[in-house]
Parts: sequence; structure tokens; C-alpha cells
Amino acid sequence: MFRRVSRLLLSFVMLMAGAVVGAGATAGTAHADSCYTWNRTLTQGTSGSDVTQLQIRVAGWVTSGERLSYDGQYGARTAAAVKKFQAAYGLAADGVAGPATFSKIYALQDADCTPVHFTYAELNKCNSDWSGGAVSAATAKSNALKTMWKLEAMRHALGDVPITISSGFRSRACNSAVGGSSTSRHLYGDAADLTGSPSFCRLAQQARTHGFSEILGPGYPDHNDHTHVALDPSPYWSAPNCGI
Repeated sequence: MFRRVSRLLLSFVMLMAGAVVGAGATAGTAHADSCYTWNRTLTQGTSGSDVTQLQIRVAGWVTSGERLSYDGQYGARTAAAVKKFQAAYGLAADGVAGPATFSKIYALQDADCTPVHFTYAELNKCNSDWSGGAVSAATAKSNALKTMWKLEAMRHALGDVPITISSGFRSRACNSAVGGSSTSRHLYGDAADLTGSPSFCRLAQQARTHGFSEILGPGYPDHNDHTHVALDPSPYWSAPNCGI
């Protein structure tokens, strides 16, 4: 709660600073976010690493079955995701990422760039350095960050109810210890097993509109006690008891 209040206060300060600078300032010049600061307004046709950073944060605001690319290209799909993000948080939904959009993102992220309601520790209960999986430690950690931002979108869409993660990244040793598949997405860092409330079926159904391409839940073998979400290059959904 403390870190959330701190981020909201920081967002307010940045908004006030933007008002002082005036309408002629470029997006982000009045900001100094401890995670990442955007320094220009982003619209369709722009490209760059700042677009990629935006895509990471809005990739959970897509249509059913859609996956947003992290390609640094601000195309129609990125603009549509930005519009959904803006509408979800009560902003003018114009698909243009400017000061108001960035200020909301700043309020939603901590200094390590994780969304305020999730932490790296929740996505890695296996080891401390993200090593031993199917990809490099850096890639596994990066994948986990992308998953967290999708979960943040899903959490908000569900009414800001807490989402509990029982398992995230696994090294091969950790995966073997729990009897995981040798091809499990947990080895890549982009998977999360969800438990608690809302119901497993509600979680599986909601996940369809937040950029997850792999969704396994009740009715799928060994998934009656949780809902599994991940980013699989070969999309696959199966939660028969939930109508998926």
C-alpha cells in the first residue's frame, strides 16, 4: 500500500510540474520517473525503443486472441491497445501516448519497472538469479516483466481484485521437481499459474483478452486447481470446464 500511495503522489507532482512548464513542452520533459521516462509524444508512425517500452505496458489491453508485438513500431494495433488502456483508466481515448498517458503509467510502476501490484519475487520462487531455464536469465526476467504487465491489465479489468501467483519462472531443476512438462513455458519466464480469487474459470476467461496465447484451466489435465497463462508462439487454449 505504501509504494502505491508513493507512486500516486509522484504522479500528482509530475502532473503539476507539467502544468507549470506549459503547453509548449514536449511529452515527458517535466517528468523524472525512476523506472523509465518518455521524452516525446508517441503516435502512429513513430518508432524506437520508447515505443517498445510503451508496448510492454499496454500489451494487456488487446482484443480476444490478439498479441501485441514488442517491435518498437507504433502501428494501428499499438494505437488500439493505447486507446483501451486510456479508456480503462478514465483518460481521453485517442490512441496518442502523451503526458496524461505517461503519467498514468508512472503511477502504475515501481522503480524496477514492475507494475505496482506485482513483483519479480512473485514471478520467481525458484532461484534468485533467473538462471537454469530454457533461455538466458536476462530473457527470462524480461519475459516475466511482460507477463506482469498483462496481469496488471487483467487485474484492473476484473475490478482491481488481487491475483495470486502460485508459480512463475522455473529452472529445469525446479520444473522437474514439481513434475512440469519438459516444454513448459515456465522455463521461459513468461508463464504464471494463478490461484485464489476470482474463480479459475473467471481467470481463464478473462485471460483471453489480455494478450495471453496459452491458457490452461479446469478440465485440462492437472489444471483443476489453478489457471495457467503464458505467451506461447503456438497459441493454445484449453479449459473445457470453463467453455474454453
